[in-house]
Amino acid sequence: MHIVLVLVLDTSTPAVTAAVADVTSTGQAVTAELRAVDGRAHGELMAPEIDQVLRQTGATVRDLRAIVAGTGPGPFTGLRVGLVTAASMGQTLGIPVYGVCSLDALGGVPGQVTLVATDARRREVYWALYDPTGTRIDGPHVDLPEVAAERAAAATVAVGDGALKYADRIGLKVLDEPRYPMVDAFVRLAADRVRGNAPGEPLTPLYLRRPDAVAAGGHKPVLR
Repeated sequence: MHIVLVLVLDTSTPAVTAAVADVTSTGQAVTAELRAVDGRAHGELMAPEIDQVLRQTGATVRDLRAIVAGTGPGPFTGLRVGLVTAASMGQTLGIPVYGVCSLDALGGVPGQVTLVATDARRREVYWALYDPTGTRIDGPHVDLPEVAAERAAAATVAVGDGALKYADRIGLKVLDEPRYPMVDAFVRLAADRVRGNAPGEPLTPLYLRRPDAVAAGGHKPVLR
């Protein structure tokens, strides 16, 4: 059976995730996974995690045949760490890179209309709405939690770290898990592209708003 070794990266939330998965013609399986929750250390954690998951599987970067990356939505600084890492590795290794919306990797609760919400900071959430089959039917968007709940009025349950953080403002039943995007979901959502050896894709980050830091509008005199 032909096995394609895939690296999975996601830095769209405070959870910095790296994993290795096997994709075959009949299925897929996660063989190693690391996740560290630290919203201020994406850059410091990403490379060591990649090294560790490869070591756990006895593989090297040269054994990889594809990379799957979470495209967000997520805060600018953290999200770009995973996307730049994935893009640069793909280019260096000459292998395809595929993007997956990180909210899709949280997915919906089977049989229910689900609001998926992650923390967008500034007391807002990134959110999307999923039908009972787990198909995204609205979003992604960024809004205040109560606005998200109003716009996703059909939802009967909510998941994600943003939903947990603002449960009192969302007004829905909020499940404890999943809290962060799931590696097996990333692999499943990209598996057909991996099996088909589809061309790599530009990784378009879903920032949804401007970064907090902006370039100065002009030069201020130092001496008076």
